[in-house]
Amino acid sequence: MQQLTNPYTPNAGAEPKAIVGRNDELESFEVLLHRLRDGMAEQSMIITGLRGVGKTVLLGRFRDKALREDCVVVEWEVSKHSTDEFRLEIASRIRTALLETSPKARWGDRARNAASVLRSFSLAVDPLGSLTAGFGIDAKEGYGDHSQLGLDLTDLLVAVGEAAREHGRVIVILVDEIQFLARDQMEALIEALHKTVQRSLPVTLVGAGLPQVGALANDAKTYAERLFKFVPIGNLSADDAALALALPAADRGITWTVDALDLAFQVTGGYPYFIQEVGYAVWPVAEGPVIGADDVREALPGYQAKLDQSFFRVRLERTTPLLAAYLRAMAELGPGAQKAQDVAALMGRTSNQLGPVRAKLIDMGLLYTPEHGLAAFTVPQFDQYLRRVMPRLDAPMLSSGR
Repeated sequence: MQQLTNPYTPNAGAEPKAIVGRNDELESFEVLLHRLRDGMAEQSMIITGLRGVGKTVLLGRFRDKALREDCVVVEWEVSKHSTDEFRLEIASRIRTALLETSPKARWGDRARNAASVLRSFSLAVDPLGSLTAGFGIDAKEGYGDHSQLGLDLTDLLVAVGEAAREHGRVIVILVDEIQFLARDQMEALIEALHKTVQRSLPVTLVGAGLPQVGALANDAKTYAERLFKFVPIGNLSADDAALALALPAADRGITWTVDALDLAFQVTGGYPYFIQEVGYAVWPVAEGPVIGADDVREALPGYQAKLDQSFFRVRLERTTPLLAAYLRAMAELGPGAQKAQDVAALMGRTSNQLGPVRAKLIDMGLLYTPEHGLAAFTVPQFDQYLRRVMPRLDAPMLSSGR
């Protein structure tokens, strides 16, 4: 079949033709919007999961739903920023939200107050006032100008929430890669959101990040576990994985046999990104109008080669020899979460000696900590890839300290 008609979308954040297995999350978000619109409190959400399980896709669906409900949507993909850069990023996005809440010509008292607080908040990093140029409003002294990020951000979100309520709007802040927030930034954001809840303001934050986000949020503020619903998402069931492959093909008049779907599930483990990759690889191999197990088997070498050359390889290429050795030692122990002392013992070191190595891999997003003392790969089957490209542990490298 022609690649031009291939319905599968193996790309970062690309929405599959069929989103399956995520109905509960979509319904929870709908409840959140409706309760906020009715002036009721509701926990914000943080979606957690490994790379490639569809967190960004869900945020995209949330965005579409919020826009249909006439909400003001603030989208933000977090990068590692200094406090000043973080403040500038927030100020820029809140400026957009304020203008979307209501055109300046129709601002009420609360909207003008929010613009004044925004000017105060941004002057620390934008002394020329370029962000609020054209507002024609002076900074509000004593609000957003404490030089303490938590206090200043609280003033800003409360002011913008009051403006939203004045104009009958709901503000939805969608934050991707939320685990990259520094501790003080996470703390400030949670503190500010908490205050909007206390004031019954129509503001919510829905984040997405790696599985350690829950622990990071609770470390920043102990009440985060009550402020948010932490919603883990993972691999699809066999039935949902079958739908993810069969429904896009059916739109093209193509069917999958049960054996082909079973084999695809065995290969991918139900991991959403791999499902898109295997479908993408099978499509040009099959003649149609039926995709059989033999088509899947024929496509597997190309499927595996593509993952090795891009998806897996780019992760390994970011590492130093010692970081790579740590990953390879983890792979030797198996695909699941591994104890730090077991990895260290395999490398002939102590867990204290290798603590900085492990911490660096977590900071890079290559590992996460499902619980204290354990670490796991942030993408499935990475252990198999490491065994393929590093067939044996490099003992000299481990002992040299490189």
